[in-house]
Amino acid sequence: MVTLSLPCGPTGYPRVQETLIDLIRHGQPEGGNRYRGHGIDDPLSDSGWDQMWDAVGKDAPWQSIVTSPLKRCLEFANALASRHGLPVSVEDRFREVGFGSWEGRSRPEIQRDSPDEYEAFYRDPVNNRPPGSENLIEFQHRVGTAYDGVVSNHSGGHALIVTHAGVIRAIIARNLRTDPAGMYRIRVPNAGVSRIQHGRFGACVEFVNRNLS
Repeated sequence: MVTLSLPCGPTGYPRVQETLIDLIRHGQPEGGNRYRGHGIDDPLSDSGWDQMWDAVGKDAPWQSIVTSPLKRCLEFANALASRHGLPVSVEDRFREVGFGSWEGRSRPEIQRDSPDEYEAFYRDPVNNRPPGSENLIEFQHRVGTAYDGVVSNHSGGHALIVTHAGVIRAIIARNLRTDPAGMYRIRVPNAGVSRIQHGRFGACVEFVNRNLS
């Protein structure tokens, strides 16, 4: 797994109150690898639970947890909150992007049955969405407004967001100020943890796809 770590702002300045937001993708769901947007609500598999506990380790540096409403995120968020006595809240806008007709299908199935559609999507994911899928710009907007709320509500603190690959990509791309298609240049594995620091010089992506244990 490739881990990206970046310096945040110049040195030599007084430190100001910083807000840390950790993002963790859910572990492997039951049913294996397939496109799951917010239309499929599979729970975590046994290996998915193991991935999540391994990723977060024994410590809990957060003051609170915010989670997607889907089972593959919500059930672990509740278990983690219960283990460490942390408050947990559900944010519906952190549900995964809708994949329309691709929901529940594997990548090999789509490559076999709809090769042109598959090729067009990965060449231009903004303008060639799967039939019936969520508009990418609208998705980024709903995720971005929810994320801004988390940052505002946890000013000076440290929060954990339990969510999906698409949501994490949207948040990282937004804070890096990249174009919407840039989302798909970010790999987010199951149980990958990323961190964004908000401080004197705005947002800085501290690391991507790290294991905290």
